[in-house]
Amino acid sequence: MRKKVTVVGAGHVGESTAFKITEKELADVVLLDIIEDMPIGKGLDMREGGPVGKYDSIIIGTNSYEDTANSDIVVITAGVPRKPGMSRDELVGTNFKIVKDVTEKITKYSPNAILIVVSNPLDSMVYTAFKVSGFPKNRVVGMAGILDTTRYRSFIAMEADVSVESIQALVLGGHGDTMVPFVRYTTISGIPITQFISQEKIDAIVERTRGGGGEIVRYLKTGSAYYSPSLAITEMVESILKDKKKILPCTAYLEGEYGINNIYFGVPVKLGANGVEKIIEIDLKEEEKEAIKKSEAAVRNVIDSLEL
Repeated sequence: MRKKVTVVGAGHVGESTAFKITEKELADVVLLDIIEDMPIGKGLDMREGGPVGKYDSIIIGTNSYEDTANSDIVVITAGVPRKPGMSRDELVGTNFKIVKDVTEKITKYSPNAILIVVSNPLDSMVYTAFKVSGFPKNRVVGMAGILDTTRYRSFIAMEADVSVESIQALVLGGHGDTMVPFVRYTTISGIPITQFISQEKIDAIVERTRGGGGEIVRYLKTGSAYYSPSLAITEMVESILKDKKKILPCTAYLEGEYGINNIYFGVPVKLGANGVEKIIEIDLKEEEKEAIKKSEAAVRNVIDSLEL
């Protein structure tokens, strides 16, 4: 029997994610949205592409949570997107209500699912899903670090004129302006990045990474990124469904790791069939610890504002 993945929210991120999971034949997919009939049309369009796309995964669109029953993974993308000039944190009031409502309904029908939260502000929204669902911490995880890292790697590839596949990198911390790209752990085929790019250029890439989402919002004007987020989500879904146990930067619940307690925060994790199977702690220098603490404070400030 094929696995079942539900994607809640049929906007650009949700529809792109649903299509990618279907195209890769990772699972059968349910695409849910509250807008009447819209997800049904999108699901049918994707299903009709199967013969030429050479995929047999079944995908349906729906307005009913009943159709999501017994999902193995539920991806929550529902929420309002950013507009130019907005920070992710400015979405907290509206998206908190949406994510809370979605989580309550999803857990009713799929009590054994793993939740992947994508809605912004990411760290506080995955915390919301964790508290509302009552699920163990390993079954609630946020997608952020993979997206931040793929942006970082892309900018390095552009500057160094090398394949993106040759770049190993890590971005930790909150999904926002205080995220922490780890230059010390960044290599090109194992060779330190400093042998390819000047420190001045590296500093510029780090800053561009922190503002990567906002840069796209400024160009789009009416929404936010969706191609790269959907690919990041799909990597998480694949690692879980295939029990690949990839080491990926994700937003996980910390209980003392990195000296941080009781919040969701971006760290390297082992992602497998049980969700977050292990949190990987890396050695930090003093300035890196300070950057992490600054990011923690920003995340905690938003989480403390939630009515939970």
